[in-house]
Amino acid sequence: MQPGRRLGTGKRASVFAYGGDALKLYSPGQGKAEVFREAATLALVESLGLPAPRVRSAGQFDSAWGLAMSRAEGETFAVQLAGDPARRDEIIDAMVALHRNIHGHSLRQLALLSGRLRDNIARAPALDAAVRRRLLEAVAAMPVDMALCHGDFHPMNIVGPIGNAVVIDWLDAMSGPLQADVARSYLLMALVVPELADAYVDRYAAVSQSTRDALLAPLPVIAAARLVEDVPEEIPRLLAWAATV
Repeated sequence: MQPGRRLGTGKRASVFAYGGDALKLYSPGQGKAEVFREAATLALVESLGLPAPRVRSAGQFDSAWGLAMSRAEGETFAVQLAGDPARRDEIIDAMVALHRNIHGHSLRQLALLSGRLRDNIARAPALDAAVRRRLLEAVAAMPVDMALCHGDFHPMNIVGPIGNAVVIDWLDAMSGPLQADVARSYLLMALVVPELADAYVDRYAAVSQSTRDALLAPLPVIAAARLVEDVPEEIPRLLAWAATV
């Protein structure tokens, strides 16, 4: 079977219709490790009953490494919000409920988020030596929690109607403190739509009986770790967040 129409494109891969399913294809010569890592993660997530794509197969599709999975039907939450801004509160509530459901589970088979943060900060460009040292100390002091962290949770990665939505793109899922995952989501949204990010973290804090400050405490280390992704327009903002450690 040949891939059909393109459903979406990200930094590392594109997603195509594949019969009634979806096929995530990496550029030729890339993606072998990522394909099998995400397939394994999705299989583990499926065992928890979470709303995520179901793996069909993983391997080479012609010259590209890819992952065939069940297709999430409908529009992303980002598209739904852009089409009807009056639904913002409803969509934020649904996002928080989905995220808290994920955080209510643990997958000890996944790598620790603290290890990735430490490695990324150690090689992040443009960091002042003193700031880097304080950031690494902050990572070492993070609580040893084992919540399931999605790692890329934002409105573009939630597909379908409220009540039946599916969370996609689990490649960066790890185990760690939920606050770090909330801070990562905040950062990703704040770089694009700051008011949405603020509303999101405030709502998460309210329903979880936490505080905004507690949820965003890991933000400096999350920002510093993102520097390795080398997105030029983000660097000044990321450095400013990192310096608040």
